[in-house]
Amino acid sequence: MMRRHEKEIKDQPTLRAVIQQSMVCRLGLSDGYQPYVVPLSFGYEDGYLYFHAAHEGRKIEIIRRNNSVCFEFDANTEIVENEEACDWGMRYKSVIGFGKAIFIEDIEEKRRALKIIMKQYSNRSFSFPEQSVASTTVLRVEIESMVGKQSGY
Repeated sequence: MMRRHEKEIKDQPTLRAVIQQSMVCRLGLSDGYQPYVVPLSFGYEDGYLYFHAAHEGRKIEIIRRNNSVCFEFDANTEIVENEEACDWGMRYKSVIGFGKAIFIEDIEEKRRALKIIMKQYSNRSFSFPEQSVASTTVLRVEIESMVGKQSGY
């Protein structure tokens, strides 16, 4: 529940726009009692987030043990200056959400996910050789909930 209701973004088109305008997704994981946050390139389509990674590494190990994730996006960030230090602020739009990370194993589904990731950053069309796809871990996050916040708009 958001404390400042007037800052909450509720409509889905605006939430999607914040995600599409973002360059980085911060993925939050839980490694026992220790939180772990990693900035990632991503793709978003039809209520799913997509990420790619090496087959090994800390985030992969954590997700294999606990696939519950939190994610954060921010866009349109700008510092708002003022005469007094305590009156400075930030203009931004953000989205925070929760979901479950699933490892994609099917080669064609992985290829489709990689295309979605590239679509976030380029209008170009790309091909993905089978060997490259096979040597890449691809994750899909099934979004369970998300909420947006804006300030200064």
